[in-house]
Amino acid sequence: MRHLMSPLDFSVEELDRLLDLANDIEKYPEKYAHACAGKILATLFYEPSTRTRLSFESAMLRLGGQVLGFSNAASSSAAKGESVSDTIRMISCYADICAMRHNKEGAPMVASRVSGIPVINAGDGGHQHPTQTLTDLLTIRSLTGHLNHLTIGLCGDLKFGRTVHSLINALVRYDNISFVFISPEELRIPDYIREDVLDAKGVPYEEVERLEDVIGGLDILYMTRVQRERFFNEEDYVRLKDFYILDKKKMKLAGPQLLVLHPLPRVNEISVEVDSDPRAAYFRQVQYGVYVRMALILTLLEVEV
Repeated sequence: MRHLMSPLDFSVEELDRLLDLANDIEKYPEKYAHACAGKILATLFYEPSTRTRLSFESAMLRLGGQVLGFSNAASSSAAKGESVSDTIRMISCYADICAMRHNKEGAPMVASRVSGIPVINAGDGGHQHPTQTLTDLLTIRSLTGHLNHLTIGLCGDLKFGRTVHSLINALVRYDNISFVFISPEELRIPDYIREDVLDAKGVPYEEVERLEDVIGGLDILYMTRVQRERFFNEEDYVRLKDFYILDKKKMKLAGPQLLVLHPLPRVNEISVEVDSDPRAAYFRQVQYGVYVRMALILTLLEVEV
C-alpha cells in the first residue's frame, strides 16, 4: 500500500506514467467512467478548501466511485479532541482511500503510519501540497510539451506557500531548470529550500523584488496570493497583500511563450483583465487538477483499466 505525502514519493519515471495516464483520461474519459465502481474516497478537510476538495470529489465521481467526509474540523470529532490517528483508523473502516488536508505540518504523515487505506496529503500547513504540484506538472507538460529547459518565475508568498515548496522540490529533478524568485524580503523562500534543495543540487536561481525586471525572460510565471491565514498579525498582512498585481501592462513585457499559473484562490494578485490573455492558464490548470487526481486515485488503488 502506497501513500502520497510529497511529490518525491514518486520517481521521475513514475511521475511520467502518472501524467501519461492523466492525459489518457483527458482524451478518453468514457473509458474510465466505471473504473472505481464500488470504491469510496474519504475527504478529511480540517482546513477550508474549495478547489482541492471538490477536485478530489469530482475525480472520484467521474471514476464511478463515491465520496464521504467533512469539510471543516468543527463538524468532525476533532472538535471533541479526537486525534488524527484515531480518526484515520476509524475512516479506514468506511473508505478505500483518503485525502486529508490539515493546518498542521506532518498530520497526513502521522495518519499514514496507522492507516489501513492509502492516504493522500491534500495540503499540510505551509509544508507540502503534492497534488497541486502534480496538477502544475501536468499543466506545464500538456501546454509546453516538456518539463525540461524551463525558466520558472515564482512570485508572491514564497515563505509560507506550500504549493511553491512542493513545485520546487519536483522540478529540480528535471534537466536545465532555473528559477527566479520574486518576493518582498519578508516573504522570501525558506533557507531550507534554498540550501537543502537548490544549492545542494546546483540549481541556478536568482532572487529579485520587481516582477517587471524579469517577466520578459520567463517561460512560466507562477503567481501566489499572500495568505492571510499564515500571518501572525494583521498589520503585516495588510502591508504585503497587494505587493504584486499582475495586469495588462506587466503582461506586455512578457514573451509570447509565457504561461501564467496560479494555484488559486486569487485575491488581487492577478487582475481580471488578464483572464482573456491566451497566456493565462490558471483555469485550464483547474481542469488538469481533476485529471491528475483521477490518475492518482487509480494508481494508489492499483486499478487497471
